[in-house]
Amino acid sequence: MSQINYYTAEGLKKLKDELNELKTVQRPSISEQIGEARDKGDLSENAEYDAAKEAQGILEMKISKMENIVAHARLIDDTKIDNSKVFILSIVTIKNLSNGMEMVYTLVAENEADIKLRKISVDSPIGKGLLGKKVGQIAEIQTPGGAIQFEIISITR
Repeated sequence: MSQINYYTAEGLKKLKDELNELKTVQRPSISEQIGEARDKGDLSENAEYDAAKEAQGILEMKISKMENIVAHARLIDDTKIDNSKVFILSIVTIKNLSNGMEMVYTLVAENEADIKLRKISVDSPIGKGLLGKKVGQIAEIQTPGGAIQFEIISITR
């Protein structure tokens, strides 16, 4: 049974583009490498051929996995997101109550998380702690270093 994954339009396009790259660029390249190695003679002692065949197997496995992910992907309709509570795709400003530092994060699906872009997964400890909270509420997040309290300052989309 495959798990359904939720994507933004941008995230789903990126995934489909990567799958297309694997199929249209990398697959023919590996096929060409196999052909060149095959032309070099005895396949039983041809390390280039063995390496190319192994690379082909890994690529085909990756393509199959990505096709499965795309088949079970669901697009998130951000027009129906309620900004009164924190949900996936919410842009949340939070304040660390222990040091007063404010941070802004966008909550996204696990597969689109990128801390450099301030996109955190709804499955992360912070993401889980923020989900369902309203402006003014305190979220207590369990981290490896102990519990941290965050106040929800604003929720936008």
